[in-house]
Amino acid sequence: MPVRMKDIAKDLGISPMAVSKALRDHKDIGEDTKERVRQRAAELNYRMDWVARSMVTGRTYLVGLVVPDLMQSFFAEIATALTAALSPEGYHLLISHSSENATEEAANTDLLVSRKVDGLVIASARRSPQTLQSLKIPYVLIDRRITGLDANYVGTKNDEVGYLATQHLIEQGCRRIAHLKGPALSTAAGRLRGYRRALSKHRLVAREEFVVEAGHEDVSGYQAMQRLLLEQPRPDGVFCFNDPVAVGAMRAILEAGLSIPQDIAIIGAANMHYSDIMRVPLSTVDQCTTQMGEQAAALLLACMASKSPQAPRQVIVPPRLIVRSSSDRRGGRASG
Repeated sequence: MPVRMKDIAKDLGISPMAVSKALRDHKDIGEDTKERVRQRAAELNYRMDWVARSMVTGRTYLVGLVVPDLMQSFFAEIATALTAALSPEGYHLLISHSSENATEEAANTDLLVSRKVDGLVIASARRSPQTLQSLKIPYVLIDRRITGLDANYVGTKNDEVGYLATQHLIEQGCRRIAHLKGPALSTAAGRLRGYRRALSKHRLVAREEFVVEAGHEDVSGYQAMQRLLLEQPRPDGVFCFNDPVAVGAMRAILEAGLSIPQDIAIIGAANMHYSDIMRVPLSTVDQCTTQMGEQAAALLLACMASKSPQAPRQVIVPPRLIVRSSSDRRGGRASG
């Protein structure tokens, strides 16, 4: 006969609820009790019967995460934060990769819904809201908004990301500041607005030839920077859509025999985990990915626990400037 949770509870003289929380590493249970429960569960070879639990509760305790690119540490860090926040509540994360393709994203979303996930977190590649509007389960958009869709959302102020980065380059003495812009998404549009706002505030010329499409990868950043280097005069500072684009741009600059930041100062966005260990440590605007993941989990958990639909909420995590060698022309103390 399979071992049941109540068998462990009886052996240890505690409630089945306490056993359940201990196995889920819930914060309500002390570490000593958790260790006793884990040890007894291992001795009895206990395994959670998720099918039985779903039949009783009407939930699968699965949450789907749809991201465009798992090669970027930004989305991997979001997944890590979500897992850490959801696990104590008994939820497991299923991750799907859309390759920045809206059709593939829709197919992956449909598959997760057919697997009866209780909720979804989506970093969307879509431009229109139609298919998401028809979802019957709770979901939270993360990092990227979709025009015309009133949905739960956790992200940062992308216009502030662009403003902080460009303002920093101006403070470092840069006057011919270019922008390697991202794909046609809300994040890229906001960062471009912030870039232009900072230039306008300081009465600097926003030259159209200095705004170059660079996608979201290091290869496309490298190619875009090569085009910028052909401009006369060339830029003396570049704000890049994200850190991978900035990495590609730095490679092109160094290959051209130029120095960073003396000839061209560079700053990215996201504060990816490798940014501070590069040959030239990369300045960036931190989007606080761990906090974003935690906030998305909290919002989704509240929606899944509610007995009635809730009005959509937006949670904005303020960005933070991180100064490192790639932009620090004045020898100030680096932060982060």
